[in-house]
Amino acid sequence: MPAAASRDVDCPNSNAQSTDRALGLFLASVELKAFRIARAALRHEDDALDAVQDAMLQLARAYARRPPEQWKPLFYRILENRIRDMQRRRSVRNRVMSWLPFSADPDEGSDPVAEAVSPALPPLRRLELDETLALLEQAVASLPRRQQQVFLLRTLEGLDVAATALAMGCSEGSVKTHYFRALRALRARLGDLE
Repeated sequence: MPAAASRDVDCPNSNAQSTDRALGLFLASVELKAFRIARAALRHEDDALDAVQDAMLQLARAYARRPPEQWKPLFYRILENRIRDMQRRRSVRNRVMSWLPFSADPDEGSDPVAEAVSPALPPLRRLELDETLALLEQAVASLPRRQQQVFLLRTLEGLDVAATALAMGCSEGSVKTHYFRALRALRARLGDLE
């Protein structure tokens, strides 16, 4: 009888632990993709990291008890709001600080660990990949904001049209239109990279 009683007591705690574990796995699965999306939008790695961390914390605090299938669209909606907030703050800060004779964002040294070459690829192939990715990032960054957002959510994150529409707060038709225009613009700018 005590074993059954202890199982009954542990059930809520076990359920909470499994939810926490599932949320942790979900956040780990979207972390890198979300960072790439934020970095493309904000064009600054530290700001992108802050936006992703804030979005993860808000999802964990406010929506952890929601069904797991709702987490992805909610997370990307939160992330988009954080990115928009950071862009607004940056715009205001730049307008206020523009009268100063020095740069508000001093050039920081490069990170040698981040620039290290992967030993898995030959150096020439790695250079080609880096150049191709740099061209793609520049092309994506030149897209209008909504096209950029749709392209990254659909291509990088692999969201379907309905989930992308939910994450962006727009219609599915709008998602399809922005995605088509983004692809057309990228093809016109990049052609065939291979």
